[in-house]
Amino acid sequence: MKMPTERIADGKFVELQYKVLDKKTGSVLTEVEYPIGYVHGVNEILSEEVMKVLEGHQAGDVVEVPIDGNLIFGPRDEGLVFTDRLENVPEAYREPGTTVVAQNEKGDVRKFIVTSNNGEVVTFDGNHPLCGRDLLFRLEIRTVREATEEEIEAGGAVVSSPELDKFMKSAKKIPDS
Repeated sequence: MKMPTERIADGKFVELQYKVLDKKTGSVLTEVEYPIGYVHGVNEILSEEVMKVLEGHQAGDVVEVPIDGNLIFGPRDEGLVFTDRLENVPEAYREPGTTVVAQNEKGDVRKFIVTSNNGEVVTFDGNHPLCGRDLLFRLEIRTVREATEEEIEAGGAVVSSPELDKFMKSAKKIPDS
């Protein structure tokens, strides 16, 4: 007799892997290689649009969700792209891919990514790398099952190991204040 297949719904523990692709080029922009676990309806690890599409799917399904990057990350703002001469940029902030955290006079903090260094000029971009793009989330569902009480409380996987279990048994409980 075949067991009924668990489907993604609130209160289910789900493990999945995903890739975010640029719809125009097909290139992989972001990839999660190891399965991530969460409790559906408790811990929303991806955008609301993606989470809704996952409902009703089961382990083994591959789900593709087209997403307008403008809706999640906002439209691209060219005013957040600037350049500076190489000699004005500290050496630690010259490598493409480096994230630089900057604060303006008002105290607002923004992350910039070094996008290029041609040996004379360094370019910084304060836009989210996925904004302004047509994206395709490709999700591979690995596991769907009832979540344990511990997983529901934690919002995701509860990792156990012999060392951790031994520590937890020997640790003294701290009384509630």
